[in-house]
Amino acid sequence: MAYLWVKDREVANDVLQQVFEKAWVKKNDLESMDNPTAWMVKTLKNESMQHFRSTRKIDSLGDLDLEDPAKTDEDERTDRIQMVLRFMDKLPNKQREVFQLREVEGLTYEEIGSYLDISLEQVKVNLFRARQQLKVYLMGKK
Repeated sequence: MAYLWVKDREVANDVLQQVFEKAWVKKNDLESMDNPTAWMVKTLKNESMQHFRSTRKIDSLGDLDLEDPAKTDEDERTDRIQMVLRFMDKLPNKQREVFQLREVEGLTYEEIGSYLDISLEQVKVNLFRARQQLKVYLMGKK
């Protein structure tokens, strides 16, 4: 999730470390929460946004150079992952979050709604729209 939001692996690791530090400080409170994972996701999102506020810099995956004449199976898999990440980068924010939580993290619709503080219907609509856009995107790449 952090990488999805900040688009830089080192920064994502730093943001995640900050979230873990906050979680450690609140460990007793987290044990008594109904949904500590939701708190972690919201805190991760807030820390990611704080990174953007402090740096005023947003990197895009669209600048990646994927042309390599000697491709291996691993290279092709990496290219596919990067293609999906570029697609996700083009989605509206809410669709991107819902798509990431469902398709990558494997959360249920109810968990996604709880984490993002949106209705179950909004989860379904955003996921449907993201999947439709993915289908169009992938058909255009073939």
